[in-house]
Amino acid sequence: MPSSELIAWFADVGLADRLTVGGKGGSLGELTRAGIPVPPGFVVRTAAFEQFLAAIDKDQSLRARVEALHSDELEKITALSRRLREQVEGAPLPENVSAAIVAALVELCGKDNNPPLAVRSSATTEDAADASFAGLQDTYLWVIGAQSVVDRIRSCWASLYSVPSIAYRRKHAMPESGVAMAVVVQGMVNARKAGVMFTRSPQTGDRSVVTIEGAWGLGSAVVSGEVTPDRWVIAKITGEISVRDISDKHVRHLPAPGGGVQEMETPGDLRRVPCLTDPEIFELRDIARSVERHYGRPQDIEWAIDQSGNTLLLQSRPETVWSAKDRAPVAKAVDNPLQHVMKIFGGRR
Repeated sequence: MPSSELIAWFADVGLADRLTVGGKGGSLGELTRAGIPVPPGFVVRTAAFEQFLAAIDKDQSLRARVEALHSDELEKITALSRRLREQVEGAPLPENVSAAIVAALVELCGKDNNPPLAVRSSATTEDAADASFAGLQDTYLWVIGAQSVVDRIRSCWASLYSVPSIAYRRKHAMPESGVAMAVVVQGMVNARKAGVMFTRSPQTGDRSVVTIEGAWGLGSAVVSGEVTPDRWVIAKITGEISVRDISDKHVRHLPAPGGGVQEMETPGDLRRVPCLTDPEIFELRDIARSVERHYGRPQDIEWAIDQSGNTLLLQSRPETVWSAKDRAPVAKAVDNPLQHVMKIFGGRR
């Protein structure tokens, strides 16, 4: 099944397609095309969202209502968010959009199979090189069945109008006309262990190391902060592991019967045991280096290792905290550079 106006397969898109597949969709396509192991899947393009929005917003006032708000009007934002989310989640999909999604699911999963899937928001405003909107929209894990996938796609669209998402956009005065939502649908990784890694130290900004964080079970426990992960710092070139910080991983996220995710207590014999072996650490280091080399800048990466020991990436986005510091001027520009020196020595009188 080829990509279309409404559906895009990972192998057919990249970062240049952000406006039609969102930040996450573009990144997963980019990784796939670069040969990095990624769970297979497709993106419901922003065109599907736009068709849906046109069907429920006949007078085309929805975006104007959002744009009329100020970031400090929390009560108004909350009230509008509630109305819009109810409107989006309660409306049926246009028939052609629903049919395209179901056809893509058959192509991905097979006609009679209902494997667990991840349904992930992919807004056009997220994972940009100069800002991170991660966490403002919703992700659903271990979704089973075509109808559940369609419902969760609608929920992802609705999350574009969550209180944090609206407030963030209003704070940054982003025009709503440029805001749209694609949705990633991909195979769910039954992770034995998972986590994140950074191709520069999140503590110091050191670009010569990779910092890896991980825990048992699905990576959602690490991303949400519900468990303190193990942490390793490894040199990119020499492979020397300079930090081994093993935590008490008291809980883990696991698939729930019938779909969804449940939090379970970690067995006592695993709580204080490193979740990664040294060979796995070295493999993750190598993958991180490849991803950073492909993108040409430091990355914030989500990874998982399945029950068979296969390592897969779930996302890679630009690292923004230290990159923003690198771009910031160390002092306010002045006409005469010597004034900086005079101010420094003048303050020591």
